[in-house]
Amino acid sequence: MAISNIDPGLQTVLTNVNTVVASEGGTLEFVGLDDGKLTVKYTPGVNEECPECVPDHDLVRMMMQTSISIYAPQVTEIEVE
Repeated sequence: MAISNIDPGLQTVLTNVNTVVASEGGTLEFVGLDDGKLTVKYTPGVNEECPECVPDHDLVRMMMQTSISIYAPQVTEIEVE
């Protein structure tokens, strides 16, 4: 999920969270960053053996908020579509 012209800290967050959601078959796509608002598109995966293992949109947002506070504090709002 390398995106050109993006802050390295934010790239780290996106890569790390994408790794987590990909482990359950999901995808995370960068949509945009505007005035501190980060927008990403999350498509949950499917795990028939463990449906509760697939993160929902709120959990993805929480994971991102925790990492962003460390790696990309310039992001003040996160929208997960």
